[in-house]
Amino acid sequence: MLALLLGYLLGSIPFGLLLTRMFGAGDLRAIGSGNIGATNVLRTGRKRLAAATLLLDVAKGAAAVLLAQLLFPGQQGLAAVGALFGHLYPVWLGFRGGKGVATFLGILAALQWQAAVCYAVIWLLVLALTRFSSLAGISAALLSPVCSALLGRFDLALLFLGFGLLVFWKHRGNVERLLAGTEPRVGRSADG
Repeated sequence: MLALLLGYLLGSIPFGLLLTRMFGAGDLRAIGSGNIGATNVLRTGRKRLAAATLLLDVAKGAAAVLLAQLLFPGQQGLAAVGALFGHLYPVWLGFRGGKGVATFLGILAALQWQAAVCYAVIWLLVLALTRFSSLAGISAALLSPVCSALLGRFDLALLFLGFGLLVFWKHRGNVERLLAGTEPRVGRSADG
């Protein structure tokens, strides 16, 4: 239970919101899609803040798992669940958090680095081909359990399937816009 709480507390740190406020870019929730993740930080025009948000969101997912491994051996999975839920539903922001793509990558990196490489390659490939950040994140998240299973970790594949479905759920508005042809591409200013 403590591993779950540790993961939740780390995962719930809203780095995108904190960084944009700290560096005078305003309240991130009032910009673009209102999301607290790196893609929306990019909409502020601050590429370095977006990169920092991405790295910190990855780091908090990995840190939750690695700290649990150190403090609560065998409970890394619980810490991973806590970290993702903390990012998606932070109590500090009225349970309105990010969409989990970067935090999930950090969790993968700490639990199964090979699956994290697969995730990153899929994300970058889909982004390069389509310029849809949402489609890239969804594709990577939903294919990560397949990567994990192909690498022989069926126990982690089930956990990652659950995480992938959560990431998909958080992107349901993006999916509607993708189907309607109104989803903005990376590099164009629009709400998304």
